[in-house]
Amino acid sequence: MAAQPVLKMNLETDYLVIGSGAAGLSFALKVAESAHVVIVTKGEMNECNTDYAQGGICSVTYEPDNFQKHIDDTMVCGAGICDPKAVELVVTRAPQMIKDLVQWGVRFDKTVEGRYELAREGGHSEHRILHHKDETGAEIERSLISQVKSHKNIEVLEYHFAVDLLTQHHLGQLVTRHTPGVECYGAYVMDLKRECIKTILARVTVIATGGVGNVYNVTTNPGVATGDGIAMAHRAKAIISNMEFIQFHPTALYNPGERPSFLISEALRGFGAILKTQDGKEFMHKYHPMGSLAPRDVVARSIDNEMKVRGDDFVYLDITHRDARETINHFPNIYRKCLSIGIDITKEMIPVAPAAHYCCGGVQVDLNGETSIKRLYALGETSCTGLHGANRLASNSLIEAIVYADQAARHSAAHLHEYGLQHGIPQWNDDGTTATEEMILITQNAKEMQQIMSNYVGIVRSNLRLERARRRLEIIFKENEELYLKSKLNKELCELRNMIEVGYLIIKQAQAMKTSIGLHYSLDYPLETCVGRKIATEF
Repeated sequence: MAAQPVLKMNLETDYLVIGSGAAGLSFALKVAESAHVVIVTKGEMNECNTDYAQGGICSVTYEPDNFQKHIDDTMVCGAGICDPKAVELVVTRAPQMIKDLVQWGVRFDKTVEGRYELAREGGHSEHRILHHKDETGAEIERSLISQVKSHKNIEVLEYHFAVDLLTQHHLGQLVTRHTPGVECYGAYVMDLKRECIKTILARVTVIATGGVGNVYNVTTNPGVATGDGIAMAHRAKAIISNMEFIQFHPTALYNPGERPSFLISEALRGFGAILKTQDGKEFMHKYHPMGSLAPRDVVARSIDNEMKVRGDDFVYLDITHRDARETINHFPNIYRKCLSIGIDITKEMIPVAPAAHYCCGGVQVDLNGETSIKRLYALGETSCTGLHGANRLASNSLIEAIVYADQAARHSAAHLHEYGLQHGIPQWNDDGTTATEEMILITQNAKEMQQIMSNYVGIVRSNLRLERARRRLEIIFKENEELYLKSKLNKELCELRNMIEVGYLIIKQAQAMKTSIGLHYSLDYPLETCVGRKIATEF
């Protein structure tokens, strides 16, 4: 009988990357030329928000577009509170990052003349969205995974769940958000198949775990989007910013019982699709001069208002007036999905409703992607770079992830020699704990939390709703924390712990806002304006 391999409970690496979306994988590829990288992901590599991204990726490519137009569109959509340096960085670095993606094998659609076929989406003044049909994220993820799997210096650990980041706290020191010189030494990671906790030590740690959509009852995000990176960073005492700005995608396919909700890309509206009420009447012109191509915050609130006023569960998106062959050619994935539930989008309107989609806040980082904790970087949707401000411009997120991954790779590589491995970290200790026997204690609390967040902390909020949500979430937090302390860990328990923490951050930062701006709309502050446009229509 062959000897069984010895299970390593301690792993050491130069870089620990937590997450396998565009941000984490592109970072890994750029630092792996001269260092060893371990990527951990709690599912399979392609189960991430990147893989679900349909519309495309932004970059100024051809005239009459230019950097200033892209900057202006981003600032206006962000309600004027974007970080100008972050906006300039992403916009000006985007063309080079597109070249990097193409070198890695990404196939963007081209015209018969050989030029990139550029789409336009809500809030954009020009056509600047590069895409691969309506499966751009999946195409980017495919090419990056292929490159990562073939790289000799990258080790991938699938079905590994990062539980907590390691800092001086694990050496017995008191760490607060005001403690100077806090450092990250790696993470405790749960091997989901072997049901054990490993200690992974790293010179540099990167959290790129994606978004928070599953905090809400209805979301376009995959099941893995439970805010793990943001929650871990918060527990490690990193600075978290702008969590009140949760973007609800206006047009998720209305198909009750399906989770995640299937996304009907904004590119469809860029292609000419028109939003209509259930009696077939257009309505977006009442809310914004750009009509169905208005910024997402306005469109989502407008749909939400129409549904509430009329008592409807959805509105329609109509593309039947466009050439059927062109529609199918540009949006094959959407066409196939809708056809699978009996809707031919070339002949019938698509029922849609808003769904939680993107978190504009996250772990605060500088222009190098470094957090307030030394040796810890945050990338992609986990981070708050300042690019999005109060509302993300469509398709800016994928390019942000690639640009900041490049920034972080350059910065961390330049400082890697300064960092050693911290060998004083103790092994995970679960003495005295027992396996959770009643999963209903976890699943029911998760459902309650999602209902609380959707009903009280959704598209439209109020001081009363937020306070009610905070009080109810505190009860769930206490119940879950008691269970956490006496249980052997499992993925569901840890995910719920993270989602509760993220929900708390959203509520508290929303309560601190004494205005309506961008994605944070409060009935108590209905008449705010910003950057020359009304961003909080009085409904």
